[in-house]
Amino acid sequence: MRNHYSAWSLLRGALTGHRHWSPAWPEAKPKPAYDVIVVGGGGHGLATAYYLAKNHRITNVAVLERGWIGGGNTGRNTTIVRSNYLYPESSRLYDFSLKLYEGLSAELNFNIMLSQRGLVLLAHSRHDLDAMSRWANAMRMNGIDADLLSREEVASLVPGLDMSPGARVPVLGGFTQRRAGTARHDAVAWGYARAASQLGVDIIQNCEVTGFTQQAGHVVGVETNLGSIRAGRVGIAAAGHSSVLAGLAGFRLPVTSYGLQALVSEPLKPLLDTVVLSPGTGAYLSQSDKGELVIGAMLDLFPSYAQRGSFAITQSILAGVLALFPAYARLKMLRQWAGIVDVVHDSSPIIGRTPVPGLYINCGWGTGGFKGIPVGGWTLAHALATGENHPLAEPFQLERFQTGRLVDEAAASGIAH
Repeated sequence: MRNHYSAWSLLRGALTGHRHWSPAWPEAKPKPAYDVIVVGGGGHGLATAYYLAKNHRITNVAVLERGWIGGGNTGRNTTIVRSNYLYPESSRLYDFSLKLYEGLSAELNFNIMLSQRGLVLLAHSRHDLDAMSRWANAMRMNGIDADLLSREEVASLVPGLDMSPGARVPVLGGFTQRRAGTARHDAVAWGYARAASQLGVDIIQNCEVTGFTQQAGHVVGVETNLGSIRAGRVGIAAAGHSSVLAGLAGFRLPVTSYGLQALVSEPLKPLLDTVVLSPGTGAYLSQSDKGELVIGAMLDLFPSYAQRGSFAITQSILAGVLALFPAYARLKMLRQWAGIVDVVHDSSPIIGRTPVPGLYINCGWGTGGFKGIPVGGWTLAHALATGENHPLAEPFQLERFQTGRLVDEAAASGIAH
């Protein structure tokens, strides 16, 4: 069978500005009403729409995106997927997400370029070794793979790491989750978008929600720059802007929005075939399929909606990378960006009902939103379809900030995502 994407078709597409390529999904215009509206066209919103249609047979659904699909945090992260968390509630949630990722290319008939190259966390002190031993044991008790690593095993897995006696940041060992890795961020968004659209979902770009229509205290629709749209139920999946939308609906979220930076280097020949994370320096990095080093940083610890981050954090994270890999000193950085992450007090998500009837939310993932896309969509779709919390999401309700039943994953989610 002739390959549709032959060399000639690719060349013709490039020379004609891709005008002859079929769109992956049609441009939709808003209808007057839907059964469900999902606000936010990133990974979580698109996954929610897809699972509403696939799992619950609810296809009269609109995804409203104020910009373009996947143009927010889904396109502004370091693409790491993992499930190395401490508490049983988190382990169940994130490992369900990782399992969905493992079958997602076949599920969506779209290559998300999942690369389970493993994640290596570095221990720089005896305290780190003790903490990682407890961390790995907690994972094993929760049924998730984890292997402690000796200093020699780390050196074998991570070539180029400074293991010399005079290293500025000594490496004493570490641990690994071998099922962790990376996925292509835009492919995840496009795959969910195409699959949802094929099931009947309307994907509406350049449609900004400016308010919520309420009757007798219930949300019954949204106000947008394209007009009013009615809905039986509305879900919010807008990451760092969740608190803004909650304010439009008349309630407050325990969310603070920060910028989380990342950088990409010039391309190199293959040299790093795992994800490396150093809690001691705050640096984490992997190598993309194009050869670029993808470098993650810490939060800019001041509230902001700026998608660029601060020079101080850029400087700090590059210093951390060079302390680990001195040979990278001559590398040039090609680009830098920041995603706007929604951080809550216990570094765990919020998935379920809001104080306003008819309005549901998926937020608070902080630095872990990308890895949680499949399970975030799965559980929010369940809540929107049934009005009840999914069992996986039950511990992650908004009410926990009143009851004090927090799931404090700050140690496991702090800088990696």
